[in-house]
Amino acid sequence: MATAAREKVHHPVFARLYERMSQRVEDLGVAEHRDELLAGLSGRVVEVGAGNGMNFAHYPPTVTEVIAVEPEPFLRARATEAAANAPVTIQVVDGTSTALPVEDASCDAGVASLVLCSVPDQAAALAELRRAIRPGGELRFYEHVIAESRRPARTQRWLDATIWPHLSGGCHAARDTLAAIEAAGFTVEDHRRFAFRPVAVAPTAPHVLGRARRP
Repeated sequence: MATAAREKVHHPVFARLYERMSQRVEDLGVAEHRDELLAGLSGRVVEVGAGNGMNFAHYPPTVTEVIAVEPEPFLRARATEAAANAPVTIQVVDGTSTALPVEDASCDAGVASLVLCSVPDQAAALAELRRAIRPGGELRFYEHVIAESRRPARTQRWLDATIWPHLSGGCHAARDTLAAIEAAGFTVEDHRRFAFRPVAVAPTAPHVLGRARRP
């Protein structure tokens, strides 16, 4: 189990805005993406940054247990409520992306869903997921990422350097998450890129959804 220093995560205003927004965008396509993200998973799963538990209803019955890690108190409380109605066993726990409360190689899969944009240290978070996932296990990811075109990518970087993280609970628009997953030692086996605008926030339109394996 990781013993990294505990980072404080407390975004009371953003957490409540996120709760409202996440409920509204499910029918606009996010629910379908969650189904695709989690399809075929089995065994024990650790989900980092579970938020208010929007993934929970989409876990297939082949999953035996989900350890859902969420550091923000308001969102963790909402996730606990969602876990009570989930189709699989879900344990919602306090923890951070760099100190997941699970033993080494104890999970068959890890899930990162719309969270690697906002973790303080993306490389450290992915290293921690790699620690938690057994050899041969999977990492499922669904994230908004940096644009492939130069001009929108330049705009994303400018926003990250100025106002975007302050307005959006630490979110960054310009992270190259797919490259970071590979740099962390995972083998990306399948992924697709797509533009998705459930709300009128163009800087976060580029998305990637896929799966990687821990060698």
